[in-house]
Amino acid sequence: MRKSTLKISALGIALFCSNLAFAQKDNLTVQDSVKLQEKIKLGNSKEDNNRNVMLNAANNTSPRDVNIGLPSTVGGITILENDLPAVYFFWPELPNKTWRQSVGLEKTGLLKMDQLANTMGDLGFAVNSYSQTGTKDFKLKGKFTTSTFGWLQGDVNASGPISKNGWTYTVGAFANYDPSTFKLGFARNVDETKIFRAGVTKYFNNDKGKISILYKYADSYNVGNYAVFQYGENGKVTELDNFRIGRDSYVVNDGKIKMKDILSGETYWANMAGNDNRNTSHNIDILGNYMLNNGWNFKFSTRAHFATAKSSNIIPLSIFNADPSAGYTIASTGQPYSGAVGTQLAMHTPATPITNIAGRFSLNKQVGNHNLTVGILEQYYHINKFTSNRSFFFQTVEPQPQRLIGPTTDADGFYNYNAGGEFHSGTENKLSVYGTDEWKVSDNFNLSYGLHLRNHIIDGEYSLTPRTVGFNFTDPSQFNQINQSFFQIGGSLNATYNISKNFGVIANLLYTEENRRLESYSQAFEPNTTKIKSPLGALGVFWNTDYIQLISQATYLKKNNNLNRYNLVNPANTTQAQNVTVYYDIQTIGWTTDFVLKPFKGFNLHYLITLQNPVYKKFTFNAFGTNYDYNDNNVLGVAKVLMEIDPSYTVDKWRFWASFRYFSKQYANLTNALYFAPRWETFGGVNYTVNKNINLGATVINFLNQRGASGTINGAELITDASPYYGKLLTGTYIMPLTGQFSVSFNF
Repeated sequence: MRKSTLKISALGIALFCSNLAFAQKDNLTVQDSVKLQEKIKLGNSKEDNNRNVMLNAANNTSPRDVNIGLPSTVGGITILENDLPAVYFFWPELPNKTWRQSVGLEKTGLLKMDQLANTMGDLGFAVNSYSQTGTKDFKLKGKFTTSTFGWLQGDVNASGPISKNGWTYTVGAFANYDPSTFKLGFARNVDETKIFRAGVTKYFNNDKGKISILYKYADSYNVGNYAVFQYGENGKVTELDNFRIGRDSYVVNDGKIKMKDILSGETYWANMAGNDNRNTSHNIDILGNYMLNNGWNFKFSTRAHFATAKSSNIIPLSIFNADPSAGYTIASTGQPYSGAVGTQLAMHTPATPITNIAGRFSLNKQVGNHNLTVGILEQYYHINKFTSNRSFFFQTVEPQPQRLIGPTTDADGFYNYNAGGEFHSGTENKLSVYGTDEWKVSDNFNLSYGLHLRNHIIDGEYSLTPRTVGFNFTDPSQFNQINQSFFQIGGSLNATYNISKNFGVIANLLYTEENRRLESYSQAFEPNTTKIKSPLGALGVFWNTDYIQLISQATYLKKNNNLNRYNLVNPANTTQAQNVTVYYDIQTIGWTTDFVLKPFKGFNLHYLITLQNPVYKKFTFNAFGTNYDYNDNNVLGVAKVLMEIDPSYTVDKWRFWASFRYFSKQYANLTNALYFAPRWETFGGVNYTVNKNINLGATVINFLNQRGASGTINGAELITDASPYYGKLLTGTYIMPLTGQFSVSFNF
C-alpha cells in the first residue's frame, strides 16, 4: 500500500473580507488577494474582486466556499447574477446547473457579508456577477480551456451595435465537457454543461442609463464521486493498491439505480448521467438603470426563471466484509462474491418543474457626506411536487464497482425503497425593503450601516405519514397544508476610525434572521419554525503604507436552530441505517490577521491566518435506542487554523503566481473521534500576454501531488472510539489529484 498524509479538505476555504475575522457541501469550488486594508482606507466597497474565490480544489464546476466558521452547505457559496440569486434554493437545482464563470459575464466579484445581509437579508459571502450586456462598439471575447485529463471547455461572447439610435446586442455560448480525474464505467464526462445567451440593450440619450433584455438557456448534469481508503492513526489515510484516491471511480459501473416512485408506487430505473440527472432552465432578465432628473439613480433587475430539475445521487454509507457463506452474488453475472461490500444510498428526483420570479428595484444618490440606497426585493418561488425517491444497494469495493445481490435485496440488488423518502410542494414568497448609508462623518471617521426587513410566506403541502420501507402515497388525506408567515430582520453597522494617517481601528456588527423554508417540510415531521438568529461582532485594527496593508481582527458568531438530516449507520451493526433529524446551535470565536505586502516592483504577497474554535451547542438526539450528546464538540469539517499564502510576480509580459492553503486537523465525524491530519492545498500558474488581445495561461492544481481524503467520513457519525477503525476501509470526499490546466483567452 502507498501511504499519503491527508493534505486536502472539505471544499470550504478561508478567504476573508474586512467585515469578517474568521473564515467556511462542503466545498468548494479555488486569484489576486483580497486587499482588505485598501477597502478600509478608501471606504466601504461593495465587492472584493478576488480570483481565489473561483479557484476550487475539488472540481472545475463551481466557486470555492468562503469559510466563516460554520459548516458548509450542500449548495455552497451564494451566487448572484445581476443582483438576484442564480437559483432561489439550491436543492434540487444546484447553482452550478445554471451558472458558470464565463466570458458571458461582464464582471464577477465577492460580495461582502454586510452587503449580503443588507441587500439579501442572508448570512455569509456571495459571488456577485453581472451578465454581459450589449456594447456600443463591437467586442469579441472568448476562452478555450483543456487539462491533462481531457477537460474541454469553450466559451465565447460577442457584442456590438445594432443601430445608431442606441440599440445593441450580445450573444454568447458556453460548453463544458469535463471527464474530471476519474473514469466512469458508463459515461465519458462527469460534467456536461451548455449555456447559451442572447440579448439586446438600449442606451438612453444623454447618458441617462440603459435597459437590457437578456435570455439564457442552460442544460447541465454532474456526477459526484467518493474515494475508498484505509484509515489509520493520527488522521492519516493509506491509499489502497487497487484504488487510487481521485483517480478511480466509486460509482457503480453501469450508473443505474432502481427506484420506487413515492407518488405512484411504480418502480423504475434511473441513470446517473444524461436525462435522468439533467437540469434545464430558461432565464429572461430585464435590467438596467435610469438617472432621474433629481439626481437619483434608479436601478432595476427582474428575472423569470423556469427550470425542470432532475437529480440522481449515490452516497456511500459503510463498508463491511462478507465471507463466502453470506450469500452475495454479482448482479451482472450471478458469480458468488466474498470480500469488502459497500452499502450505498441511492436518491432520485424525477422531473420537477420550478418557477422563480424575482425583482430588485433601488434608488441611489450621494447626498452630502452620505451615499444613500433604498430598495425593494421581491422573490417568488414555486416547486411542483418535489420528491426524493430512495433505495439502498450493495456494491463491490473496487474501481468502477459492480452491484451485488444479497440475502436482504430484491432480484436486482435493491432494498429499503423510500425509507426516509421526501416530498413537498408549494410556493415561497419573500418581499423585502432595505436601505443602506455610507456616511463619511469626518476625515478620520466612516460609518456604514444598513437595515433589511423581510416578510417570508410559505404556502404548500407536505405529509406527516411515516416513510416506512416500500412506502408510497396512496390517499389524498395523507397530505397536510402549510400556511406560514414570518417577519425577519437583517442588517449591519460598520465603523472605521483613523487614529493616524496610516493606522486605525474597525468595529463591525451584523445580524440576520431566517425561519424554515418549504424544503424543511419534506420529511414526515413538523419542523421547528423557531427563528434562526445569527449575530456577529468584530473588532480590529488596520495599518496601511505604500509597502504593506494589514488588518487584524477578532470575531464572534453564533447561529441557533440549525437543522440537519443524517443517514446514520449503527456502530453495532453496519447493515442498519437510520435517518435522523437534529436541531442544534453553533458558536465560533475567531482571530484573523491578513496583509498584502509589496516589497519591490512586480512582487505581491498576500498572507492570511485565522485561528477559530467553532463548536456545537444543544446537539442531542436518539438513534438505534441510544441517546447521543455532542454538545461542545468541534464542528464537522472546519479547521481551527487556516492559512493562505498567495505570492505573485509580474515581469514584462509574464506573470507567475502560486496559492498555498493550509488547514489544520479537521474532524471527520460528529463525535470528533475521527479526524483528518493537517493538509495543504496548492495551486500555481503562469500567464503570458502575447499582445493586447491574446493571453495564454497554465495552471497546476495540487502541484505537491498530495493524495488523501477530505471532508467527512460517510457512515461514521456515531463512532466514539477510533482505534477499532484503524486499518478499516472507509469512504470520503477528496481534492483533485495533480492536474494541469491550459487556456487561451482572446479579447478584441
